[in-house]
Amino acid sequence: MKKYSHSIITKIIVFLLVVTCFTGLIKTIVDVEVVHDGEFSSAFQDNYFQSHSYVKESGYLAEDLTRLVGFYKSEEHILNGGTVDEDELKRREQELFYDFQSNSKSYNPNLTEAENFEKFKTEYADKIAQVRDELIRNDLRDFHSLLQRVEEVKNPFYYASDGVNVYKNSSNTAKEQFKSFPSYLILEDYKNELYPKEAEENENLHQAIQSKEDWDPKGQAVYVAYSKEFLQTKIQDWKETKAIATASFYKLLAYLTGFILSFLYLVFVTGRKSFKDEELHLHSIDKLFVELNILICMGLMALWVALLDNFASSNIPKLVIPITIPISAAVLLFILSLIRHIKNQTIFKHTLIYQIIYRLIQFVRHVYGSGSVAVKTVLIVIGYPVLVALTFFMFPITIGFAAWFALKKVKAFQAIKEGVAKIKEGDIHHRIYVGEKGEFAGLAENINSITDGLNSAVESELKSERLKTELITNVSHDIRTPLTAIITYVDLLKQEKDPVKTEKYLEVLDQKSKRLKTLTDDLFEAAKASSGNIPVQLGRVDIVSLVTQGLGEVSDKIEASGLDFKINYPDEKLYVLADGKLLWRSIENVLSNTFKYALPGSRVYIQFEDAGNVILLTFKNMSAYELNISADELMERFKRGDESRTSQGSGLGLSIAQSLIENQGGKFAIQIDGDLFKSMIYMPKDQ
Repeated sequence: MKKYSHSIITKIIVFLLVVTCFTGLIKTIVDVEVVHDGEFSSAFQDNYFQSHSYVKESGYLAEDLTRLVGFYKSEEHILNGGTVDEDELKRREQELFYDFQSNSKSYNPNLTEAENFEKFKTEYADKIAQVRDELIRNDLRDFHSLLQRVEEVKNPFYYASDGVNVYKNSSNTAKEQFKSFPSYLILEDYKNELYPKEAEENENLHQAIQSKEDWDPKGQAVYVAYSKEFLQTKIQDWKETKAIATASFYKLLAYLTGFILSFLYLVFVTGRKSFKDEELHLHSIDKLFVELNILICMGLMALWVALLDNFASSNIPKLVIPITIPISAAVLLFILSLIRHIKNQTIFKHTLIYQIIYRLIQFVRHVYGSGSVAVKTVLIVIGYPVLVALTFFMFPITIGFAAWFALKKVKAFQAIKEGVAKIKEGDIHHRIYVGEKGEFAGLAENINSITDGLNSAVESELKSERLKTELITNVSHDIRTPLTAIITYVDLLKQEKDPVKTEKYLEVLDQKSKRLKTLTDDLFEAAKASSGNIPVQLGRVDIVSLVTQGLGEVSDKIEASGLDFKINYPDEKLYVLADGKLLWRSIENVLSNTFKYALPGSRVYIQFEDAGNVILLTFKNMSAYELNISADELMERFKRGDESRTSQGSGLGLSIAQSLIENQGGKFAIQIDGDLFKSMIYMPKDQ
């Protein structure tokens, strides 16, 4: 799949699949909506009486009949003004009154509006009558159109009457006669009767026959009924439409699923040659500007709609495929081009407007940036009048731009001036920023470089002072703790008569005195190691044997710690130039640090590596404490990985190891990666 997923053949096949699915989608919709004059909703309906077809046959007819007998009644009623909308008539009269106010000499602003309106009615009587006649003519036209539509209905049977006017297409006039049919609709007074029961559950039918607020159905009767033969024909037609709609719906669903999946696949692979390909590859069509691409897509879609709209309904099914395939293929090509630009993050940069503005700015910037201050000044002096002459119609904009440019340069100079003053007053952390380019930016950067040097010197001195303070604090804390305990238990021992408690106090005194001795010895050894007064006798040492034998000596501590030691060393012997005792003392300090701070039950890796002129010995373990300090800080004296200082360490072990290794001409370093702690000893190889 990886081999063929991004191949050109696969992309072409999927491209054709997208076009095919889209064309099939359109063809299916056209077949249902145009050819079969139906809709997909029939696929989800259980019977004919709940369908939209039944609503069109009976509900719309009932609505037309209700409007005939409830609103229009008869031609005579319309001619007598019975249907004239009084609100519409008043609105039209008000428009004429505004015309009277503006154009008539009879209008007197000193009179009241009611007095002027009486004059208006007299003067504009003919126009008011024309408006009324126009409204009557409109209603009469709508009446005849509605009457013609009703009279063309031969089935179903209907009867409508308001007690005076009667509209029917059969000899049946009694309600009981209509109730004898297998399906009927009775609207009488304010009651609606629907049969069969399924018709009562058709919400669309109820909405179609619902009376309007301005109609009074009292005294009106509208009957609609289906004969058995007509009903069977309609049910059979509906079943055929339902079968077509159901099959078409599944086809539509299949085409839609295929279209979405294949299109998403094209979106995913377009511009790439493999899953690991980080570079996006553009094609010839991608050279078109984005605006032109979008305009072509919109034009093709408008052409597609126009071509289908201009053909008769009978020809659309035949032409929808040959019209849709080439246009959809072309639109898809342009859409994929836009997607490639989006994936390449060039959708904005590849616009024509952006390119024009960008090139203009680059040209001006190149001319302005390549010259000295004198050249720039001359260009500004010459260029600004030219710009004003070319854009005289937008002079306020150009003068505003010039004022902004001058203000920007003044602010840059002011920022440098204020920055130098702050640095002069002792604020060496202050930095001057006036932009990324320009003469002032270069000057500001040079000043910042001077302050950086001063800042580094000050920070180094502050760090030295901080380390001295911390050293004194840590030494005082670590020595005072056991000393305080000794004083306390000596006082308790003086007063205690119970020999059992006396023995416990003596054990505590023994522990604390040994702890105090250990701290004193470590401090003394650290001072000797850092001063370089320890005698060093360099010789040939087999470092692998030294470590393995030493681990055997501390096997009891290894078992007590629960740590699993893993040693990795090459087959050949590794000899270093070192003092065996001092080297083991350093390694012992590292192991002691591991026993105290390694995560219980974890593994400790010891690795030997021949690194050319030196032998690298690495210890790796997981820390039991969160290492939220840097490696440099951890190497400081009296600094512990246990920030709470509740462990038994002195914080001198790594510092002593570093001093001893350096006294032998080696190098000691540590690394922290999350909770992974690494100690690395570099010793010169014995040649």
